[in-house]
Amino acid sequence: MNEYTAKDFKKGQPRWCPGCGDHFFLASLHKAMAEIGIAPHDTAVISGIGCSSRLPYYMNTYAMQTIHGRSAAVATGCKVANPDLAVWQVSGDGDGLAIGGNHFIHAVRRNIDLNMILLNNRIYGLTKGQYSPTSPRGFVSKSSPYGTVEDPFNPAELCFGARGHFFARSVATDAEGTIDILKAAASHKGASVCEILQNCVIFNDGTHSSVSTKEGRAKNAIYLEHGKPMLFGENKEFGLAQNGFSLKVVKLGENGITEKDILVHDAHCEDNTLQLKLALMEGPDFPIALGVIRDVEAPTYNDAVHQQIDEVTEKKKYHNFQELLMTNDIWEVK
Repeated sequence: MNEYTAKDFKKGQPRWCPGCGDHFFLASLHKAMAEIGIAPHDTAVISGIGCSSRLPYYMNTYAMQTIHGRSAAVATGCKVANPDLAVWQVSGDGDGLAIGGNHFIHAVRRNIDLNMILLNNRIYGLTKGQYSPTSPRGFVSKSSPYGTVEDPFNPAELCFGARGHFFARSVATDAEGTIDILKAAASHKGASVCEILQNCVIFNDGTHSSVSTKEGRAKNAIYLEHGKPMLFGENKEFGLAQNGFSLKVVKLGENGITEKDILVHDAHCEDNTLQLKLALMEGPDFPIALGVIRDVEAPTYNDAVHQQIDEVTEKKKYHNFQELLMTNDIWEVK
């Protein structure tokens, strides 16, 4: 295996606002790709339109910025046409879940072998501050001056509803956590969705403030690891336990609670009931779940398509255009 460094994947000078979450994520993506070890010329990064969708310009790989909301469709064609490419699809919450929402759910449903990155700052940044599909109810913006009157999408809920087999989440300012889930997404065969919680310093500053710092994540987040108990808190003094069909937060040592009462994370469980509950947790009553929440094996669309082509081709009497012409009645004109 060739050894790469983050520098091998870098290109150009990023043009985002100082402090934008895109800077943090780009640095983590460069480092993750270096650790994954797939050559730049065997990698493609495809985006739509938006601040985050400028990212392909800063990748020393095959790269394409497509049109608004269509990155998943173009990435699908790229992967099916050339299955040997590692394809990364990058979208913002507006680009990916509004105009691109239909492409998103069907790429997930088909389980195409894509690494799907959703950079979620809960706002349209490039078009100057309209509310997005992930903006909370009541959110005041240029397009909702009196507050939105609708509930937002939860990306995890959308992914799970589309029968997704991989979902992970990180905070853009947490390089280690982001690199970990990107590497896990790359090793997963199928559609892997990574939600990156990031800040827009201009139009939605502080939207993920509860987990944007290391100290905040220690108090308000839980890092899920497959096969390990769901413990969190600055001293791992809290945990998640079962409460009927729901979850509850418990404190070790109170009311006889021990580590045996804490649920163990199973990212590979095919039944996504508990995984979805974890993905939907919100503060202040529950910690925000970070890490790989779901990672289940399943057949991929691109493999199935090529297998079908091979099977049909083998049964056909012709294998090229000349042979096709000879399969019907033939007349010789003299």
